[in-house]
Amino acid sequence: MSSDPLSLTLSALADPTRRAILARLSLGETSVTELAEPFAMSLPAVSKHLKVLERAGLITRGREAQWRPCRLDPGPLREVSEWLEHYSHFWDQSLGRLEEVLREIKAAPAKDAQP
Repeated sequence: MSSDPLSLTLSALADPTRRAILARLSLGETSVTELAEPFAMSLPAVSKHLKVLERAGLITRGREAQWRPCRLDPGPLREVSEWLEHYSHFWDQSLGRLEEVLREIKAAPAKDAQP
């Protein structure tokens, strides 16, 4: 597995459980136990997902007495967004062409229309 930051982030985001964890953390910090509640998996399995997210720099884990809060770190998501932005002109061109075709279809008289 590659260790460059973008590859680590994209690999971490590839799993739907990890994306759900990030979505929950976007609401604020929470404990591992609370993060695990909606998933049908063991606490150690959730901890493995958290380690992947932590390795990618997407979360940080603190320690406050017995409580180990997890927090979202959006920095790597910004890097992904910037990388994707480079390709946005391809999407814009495709959508522009689709819009033109739809306009032509709407403007053309219906071939099957009866007078």
